[in-house]
Amino acid sequence: MKPFKTIILAAGEGSRMKSKKPKVLHKIFNEPMINYVIKAATECGSEKLCVVIGHKAEEVQQAIAQKDITFALQKQQLGTGHAVMQAMDFLEEDKNILILYGDTPLITVESLKELISFHEVENNDVSIVSAIVEDPTGYGHIIRDEQGNFLKNIEHKDASESEKTVQEINTGIYYFKGSALKEALVKLTNDNVQGEYYLPDTLSILLQSGYRVNALVTKDASAYFGVNTTVQLAQATAILQKRINQKHMENGVMILSPETTWIDPSVKIAADTIIYPNTIIEGNTSIGEDCTIGPNARLTHMMIGNDVHLQSSTAIHSSIGNHVTVGPFAYIRPDCHIADNVKIGDFVEVKNSTVGKGTKIPHLTYIGDTDAGEKINFGCGTITVNYDGSTKHRTVVEDNVFVGCNANLVAPVTIHKGSYIAAGSTITKDVPEDVLAVARARQQVINGWVKKH
Repeated sequence: MKPFKTIILAAGEGSRMKSKKPKVLHKIFNEPMINYVIKAATECGSEKLCVVIGHKAEEVQQAIAQKDITFALQKQQLGTGHAVMQAMDFLEEDKNILILYGDTPLITVESLKELISFHEVENNDVSIVSAIVEDPTGYGHIIRDEQGNFLKNIEHKDASESEKTVQEINTGIYYFKGSALKEALVKLTNDNVQGEYYLPDTLSILLQSGYRVNALVTKDASAYFGVNTTVQLAQATAILQKRINQKHMENGVMILSPETTWIDPSVKIAADTIIYPNTIIEGNTSIGEDCTIGPNARLTHMMIGNDVHLQSSTAIHSSIGNHVTVGPFAYIRPDCHIADNVKIGDFVEVKNSTVGKGTKIPHLTYIGDTDAGEKINFGCGTITVNYDGSTKHRTVVEDNVFVGCNANLVAPVTIHKGSYIAAGSTITKDVPEDVLAVARARQQVINGWVKKH
């Protein structure tokens, strides 16, 4: 593969989105659309990238700022050709140039490699990606001669009646030899009703100068799907959702309801794990083998071991070991580290805590800012009282402690190993090893009180 650079056009306002946010920053699976394009170009071998920005340029630049990205400013949006002109300093005559768009998030490394290979095999000066569509209305039509050679690209409004029926359309993705693109841009004019400079006009300029122009009919038209409205954003999301889920299923993950399962592209899932319906898995989450996740679960930036069963629960920015059960209706908040063979039961909340091997937190319990050891039993209704109104304090519960129901452990406090906490106790002082701690008012029976009152 010959060296090449990439220009990504991202200056448009995107008025059809009807949003104050720049179009290319609208997100699919928590990631701005343009980041998918940047990632695809980088992974297929682009040496350098230049993003042409315009509308809310600073906002776009801040959102995608990377060391290896050059930015060019298009102050006035005067067409796609004009946008590329703003990157003239980025062009090199001996380097090929890939032209992409920030609103085509479904583009794949495979589709770009297909284009580059076609360009080199056919020895083209410029290669276009075309697609066969059912309704070509509004697109540029690719017109060929009887031998199938490229003749011209003609916009729908300028096409004859017969040309308007041609279903091969221009996706707007180009791969130029740098020298050919520079020559075409110098000759490009805005002699049209709109007074704009159109990149497709470079094709006729190059053909007239004897350059070789050719179009590759893509095998996957969805890879070049452009997003201009919120409806199309949802359509693109659905296509990507299907791709991601299919990839996991091909790798041995069982997804019972792909239509209701949403998995970010960065997520890793091992074989023989089952994903139940209405599950959302986000960010840099990694899930081991033989797990069951869901239904109605949400995982964000989680590291999960093998044989974990998490039902109808939320877990965020934490880690879970092997052979752990969570839920239903549990909430694992950030900075938790759950060891092997732990049980996190229903209506349990764990926050900024470590939970040691074999510990059980069956139900209706809050464990916050706690260092819990191994083989602890937390009774129903236990609360680690970590906040005094101004400062958070930590609770330490050592190995083999038994905490009775409805106990309050008021931090800072340490429960040493092997001790028992009586049900209903409020513990405010450290508890020694191997003792029973009782901290509750003595029960009284007052005869005759009911009749009196």
